[in-house]
Amino acid sequence: MTPTVDELRNEIREAVDRYERIESTAFTKEALAAICEAVEYDIDTNRLPSKPQMRAGILWKLGEIGEDDPDLADTPFRKAQLQTIAEELRDE
Repeated sequence: MTPTVDELRNEIREAVDRYERIESTAFTKEALAAICEAVEYDIDTNRLPSKPQMRAGILWKLGEIGEDDPDLADTPFRKAQLQTIAEELRDE
């Protein structure tokens, strides 16, 4: 059975030592920053970049997009992208 979007988000949260969420929510800036660290996308943790910038960086590091352009990641992750992120974090 394929995991739901919520299950994938929670798996990713747990993989980067964030808290599981009962309700369905997109990632917070702090959770995105933790994912950036896990995929080795360097960000300034003193002043977090925008969510689109962090999403773009994550997708770029995983080879899902060609550059870390925030215009390419201005919406929350799609299910296929969440699956890619979860798979990457499982491998680590």
